[in-house]
Amino acid sequence: MNTNSQLVTHHRDDFGSKMGMWLFLFTELILFGGLFIMYMVYRVEYTEEFHLAAKELNLALGTLNTMILLTSSLTMVLSIVAIQRGSKKLSVFYLLSTIGLALAFMVIKAFEWGAKFSHGIYPGGEALANLSNGEVIFFGLYFVMTGLHALHVLIGVVILLFMLIFLLRGKINQENNIRLEAGGLYWHLVDLIWIFLFPLFYLLH
Repeated sequence: MNTNSQLVTHHRDDFGSKMGMWLFLFTELILFGGLFIMYMVYRVEYTEEFHLAAKELNLALGTLNTMILLTSSLTMVLSIVAIQRGSKKLSVFYLLSTIGLALAFMVIKAFEWGAKFSHGIYPGGEALANLSNGEVIFFGLYFVMTGLHALHVLIGVVILLFMLIFLLRGKINQENNIRLEAGGLYWHLVDLIWIFLFPLFYLLH
């Protein structure tokens, strides 16, 4: 009795995967690009008020968070390089470091936002209601744009946690690491957006 065996092959389209991620990142850039344009329009109209409102922000915490995110980009790159060289343990270490830095960023951001809320500087807050229109717009943009960025950081953490699971299970390895590269691209986008947000809000002192 003859039996026919069927060979099943799994096709990998690394180029298509990268293009798909780049297209997604492009839509994210359009979203934040629109917010950046809105910010610049209001900044031109309320220049003095924006400078005055920026003094309420904590430059030291903003700078610290910038350093944290820049470092997290480095550890993300090192994680990808490590797995490409066949070092699973080192890749896991750097990926865990990236996740830890992301969580540190969120803790500092929560502390910073908490300080603003405690002083009534938030949408609908009493202190904010007593400020000028330009200052109200500044803080409105601040909460919307940094809040949206924080959401992207949390999404990035979830993505990186999945990448960590794939690494530990061997689904991401030296020969197949396109998913980790895609996750890295997303994380670099998160960092890039913050690099624009930081000077727009914190360096107006």
